[in-house]
Amino acid sequence: VQLQASGGGLVQPGGSLTLSCTTSGFPFSAFHMAWVRQAPGKEREFVAAISKAGDTTYYSQSVQRRFTIFRDNAKNTVTLQMNDLKPEDTADYYCAAKMVSGLYSDYLNYDYWGQGTQVTVSS
Repeated sequence: VQLQASGGGLVQPGGSLTLSCTTSGFPFSAFHMAWVRQAPGKEREFVAAISKAGDTTYYSQSVQRRFTIFRDNAKNTVTLQMNDLKPEDTADYYCAAKMVSGLYSDYLNYDYWGQGTQVTVSS
């Protein structure tokens, strides 16, 4: 099982970044996917999730209306489009996968994890 996150970097406040997660080794279309982040010195925090069919999305209040999660089941990828970035969005961002429906915001329920990609929002 592999989940490879990419796309992080340094961006100014108000800017945009697109994170991608490429997966292999498990039936991607049978898994719900999520992005979770961890800021320095803080616990992991749910960011966004998308159902296995891609027809339902979930967002934390802190990113709603700024971030968009979508997936391509043909390419086994999940993407997080981040707009209007703020310094408090600075964190390592991880993609994660789970088979069981429900409790999407509880990151402890996810089965597979990728390595993080670092996002820094600073002027």
